Amino acid sequence: MKIYSFEKLECWQHARLLAGWVYKITEKFPSAERFGLMSQMQRAAISIASNIAEGTSRKTSKGPARFSTIAYSSAVELLNQLIISNDLHFVSGEHFEEGRKLIEKQTLLIAFLRRAQQKSITH
Repeated sequence: MKIYSFEKLECWQHARLLAGWVYKITEKFPSAERFGLMSQMQRAAISIASNIAEGTSRKTSKGPARFSTIAYSSAVELLNQLIISNDLHFVSGEHFEEGRKLIEKQTLLIAFLRRAQQKSITH
């Protein structure tokens, strides 16, 4: 079985872990949120991993960094949604802290990846 380049990236591997965490946490949301905050958080989490993966397939010099920027934006969007979920008491304080740490690590990994991609544009 072929292993694609994105599968080797720590940044993508962490995004995959984050997506799984989001799905587990949002399972406990009120059913009225199925098409609201729950869906938004799940889509944002999937978008992070998907954009990292898609960026690795781009052949132009600016393509990968563009998709990393989109992934970073999705991570920030997810943080916003987690904060609101905490405000609404859909997540516990413990889960909020855990999620915030996961998202902070994700944004750091994306920033490192984007920096490396941007360096390859200038060299």
